[in-house]
Amino acid sequence: MFKFFDLSGAVLASAFLSIGLLYGLWAPDIELSELKLRYGSDAQHVVQVDGLNIHYKDTGPKDAPVVLLLHGFGSSLQTWDVWAAKLEPHYRVIRLDLPGFGLTGPSPLHDYSDQNDLATLTHFVDKLGVSSLSIVGHSMGGKMAWSLAAAQPDRVKALVLMAPDGFPDAKDIGSKPYAMPSIMGVIKFSLPKFLVRKSIEPAFFDVSALSDNLVDRYYDMLRAPGVRAAILERSNQTIYTDPVPRLKQITAPTLLIWGEQDQMIPSSNAQSYANVLSNSKTVLLPKLGHLVQEEQPQIALTHVVAFLNSTLKGLK
Repeated sequence: MFKFFDLSGAVLASAFLSIGLLYGLWAPDIELSELKLRYGSDAQHVVQVDGLNIHYKDTGPKDAPVVLLLHGFGSSLQTWDVWAAKLEPHYRVIRLDLPGFGLTGPSPLHDYSDQNDLATLTHFVDKLGVSSLSIVGHSMGGKMAWSLAAAQPDRVKALVLMAPDGFPDAKDIGSKPYAMPSIMGVIKFSLPKFLVRKSIEPAFFDVSALSDNLVDRYYDMLRAPGVRAAILERSNQTIYTDPVPRLKQITAPTLLIWGEQDQMIPSSNAQSYANVLSNSKTVLLPKLGHLVQEEQPQIALTHVVAFLNSTLKGLK
């Protein structure tokens, strides 16, 4: 969850609105056709699941072990570009714009509960005919990854959790960690790009690694049709629950990866997961923040490739 969307105070919202009014920073949605021209490719497909037109890429040998890549809050499937290129010679790599984000866009049911996310993800892999898979999930996508691994332990063969969300302090169970006041609805109309940059910067240890092209992509995807409204709905619907009973259902070997300087979800959370998971290994990466797959993609990828190769070698 980017810092900008955590800052739900009226002062920020009022300042945001004032900036938009003063400088005319009207930011309407970008047409889906235009976004497809900018970010689509021949390898991108669409499948209808639960009323959603899910945009996804499916690359690599179709008879190879499946690796499903799940992005984090405010992101899109392009966050995995470098990783997919490395993995797809040996694995069938599937990545998608999750409900409420990217070209997939908002849920027609306006339901972003954990239960609905799990159902949609399950129906998605069912529709693609995937009977077994490994999952790599980052942040919000990490929570979706471990939720699926807990619900269907026989189906998930390996699990990589990168700074996963969903393990609150006991006192926060039942709370809405990302709830925002109604005034924040202004982001549906005014979205200054410099504030988008400022919201992403805390996800990097080395801010110089945050390129203009990367900011442009996040900015454009936030302006995909209906995405900003979906972000507000998801933020206000997210409720922390006790993850321990579900995590104990996971049988897949699990790799926990964290940037040691993660300001979004602290690396100390890795121990909370390791204490519950039956078979896990933790890797802490120094001088990296929350978006390790984009700040220094090769560093974490080396550990992921070694883990997948070792864990899945019997499946090849």
